[in-house]
Amino acid sequence: MRTVRQLRGVPGRPWLLLVIFMLGVASGPQIARASPPPPGGSLAPMLEKVLPAVVNISARSTVQLRHNPLLDDPFFRRFFDLPDVVPRERQSESRGSGVIVGARRGYVLTNHHVVDGADEITVTLRDRRTLVAKVVGEDPEVDIALLKIEARDLTAIPIADSDELRVGDFVVAIGNPFGLGQTVTYGIVSALGRTGLGIEGFENFIQTDASINPGNSGGALVTTQGELVGINTAIVGPAGGNVGIGFAIPSNMARAVMTQLAKHGEVRRGRLGVVIQDLTPELAAAFGLRRAGGAVIAQVVPGLAAEKAGLVAGDIVVAVNGRSVRSGDALRNAIGLLRVGETVTLDIMRNGRSRTLRAQIAEPQDVRLDAGRMSERLAGAVLGDLPPGHRRAGSDGGVVVLDVERGSPAWQAGLRAGDIIISINRQAVREVADVPAAVKRSADRLLLNIQRGNAALFVVIQ
Repeated sequence: MRTVRQLRGVPGRPWLLLVIFMLGVASGPQIARASPPPPGGSLAPMLEKVLPAVVNISARSTVQLRHNPLLDDPFFRRFFDLPDVVPRERQSESRGSGVIVGARRGYVLTNHHVVDGADEITVTLRDRRTLVAKVVGEDPEVDIALLKIEARDLTAIPIADSDELRVGDFVVAIGNPFGLGQTVTYGIVSALGRTGLGIEGFENFIQTDASINPGNSGGALVTTQGELVGINTAIVGPAGGNVGIGFAIPSNMARAVMTQLAKHGEVRRGRLGVVIQDLTPELAAAFGLRRAGGAVIAQVVPGLAAEKAGLVAGDIVVAVNGRSVRSGDALRNAIGLLRVGETVTLDIMRNGRSRTLRAQIAEPQDVRLDAGRMSERLAGAVLGDLPPGHRRAGSDGGVVVLDVERGSPAWQAGLRAGDIIISINRQAVREVADVPAAVKRSADRLLLNIQRGNAALFVVIQ
């Protein structure tokens, strides 16, 4: 279990906590079909085939302890009868689940947060074989990790097309809750396309009422035919307990990440270079459209793929590579799963007419933004995206202040080089492209949430 935090967007319910943990995904033939009730009223025949592909994972790591300077004082240690040798680190162990996704190659899929920072990873199969696993690659933004084990006679689960899921389909969650061992729970798909939970950088969750608890992380969400449709990743409940609200990463998203991890050891994400927002009914009416749903291009970043493809502000993206796009998050997810160099087909609406454009996803550029162009209150500051190795890079995100001209309005407001801007006017900014829309939220003043070293502060610029 990686973290516990209050669920965002649920006012008046402070008891709801979000607990992130592990589940998994496998590769195999694409089979898309509805999930009817189990034949004969029993899931046993399907589970006999699926359970050998679900594994238990133990990740051991070394945790550095916070050091108190008083412990270096010999008088202090003698006075309180403390040992001369003070431990500076301790061993930590986390438990989760995983799914065998490649029987021949020994690939196991799990969540990134389960194995993040682990010094040793052990996989236990259903037949009680215990194997040491190596990390092939990790993607913190989707919370997926691909492991490799050396063993014979492995079983993998076929992956279904998660886009074919419908609300009401029956699903089964398999994992290792509380370290008890393999456990099976049964429920339905409660909702699709859940976003805005603040869990990962890319969110498109399947919601299910199948009981999921800490330790299930990395386990499988499967249909009653035994086909993988999701990686159970989070729950909502008091103190981390199950109350019938669980979330899973769709198998299509997990498979796209897994393919890149197997090939490159990392996900090579490019950029389209747009600032987007949802096409609400009000915006649809303003654009003279009868339909709602889609992503509005609010701004095109100069020099990136979108501008080269001919996209302009006001375009409405309704489909990516033939798949419908109903929100800004859906567009962000679709682009975020594409590899650098891929050509993407965008179906758009412009001035009430349909058009098709093609853009080639390119390597992310070192984007530098003169903040004074966005607001005179920020004149003198140069902003940029976080470097890939930064501890906030990925799902947390932020915009780094690269330079501040001494004596400028930004300097006088308190901005300094090295500051990380987390939000502007209470709107999260994960990258430079998010800044313009956030600045426009307030015409009178700017409210910046800044991280400076290990401290966090708010800065108001009027």
